[in-house]
Amino acid sequence: MTDQTIAGRTVANETFTVERVYLVPPRRVFQAHADPETKARWWGGGDGWEQLRSSLDFTVGGHEHDDGRHLESNVVSAYHAVYWDIVPDSRIVSTYEMHLDGIRISVSLATTELIPEGEGTRLIYTENGSYLDGLDGVAGRREGTEWNLDALGTFLAGEE
Repeated sequence: MTDQTIAGRTVANETFTVERVYLVPPRRVFQAHADPETKARWWGGGDGWEQLRSSLDFTVGGHEHDDGRHLESNVVSAYHAVYWDIVPDSRIVSTYEMHLDGIRISVSLATTELIPEGEGTRLIYTENGSYLDGLDGVAGRREGTEWNLDALGTFLAGEE
């Protein structure tokens, strides 16, 4: 981790990796990311969340927006991603920024790898994040990523 201070502003740069194994082939895991209706079934804030905006253009150069309100705190969270590299059934590379109530809290490079493992898939997610001004951090981001990947696993298991 590096932590830099410039004119009273800080940035903490950190990398983390999360792995999951799903008992479905890579094409099904990939499709769960690629199709807007399918992704909406597992991605998001869960209970206590009000979806405000959701759009997905899953193409190289395409954008994704996912904005919602945390009902308990009334804080609006905004996710905006750009897809830079997509290899069907194999790899997804995007950059994304997170905002809370209109304030940018982080910018990240995210890589999702889908590796065949027996009849299933090993998903390896790596994020290189720049967490801004102490408003976000790697621990919370890892926790949110693990929650989403577990929700993906529950969704995929229920499809069978």
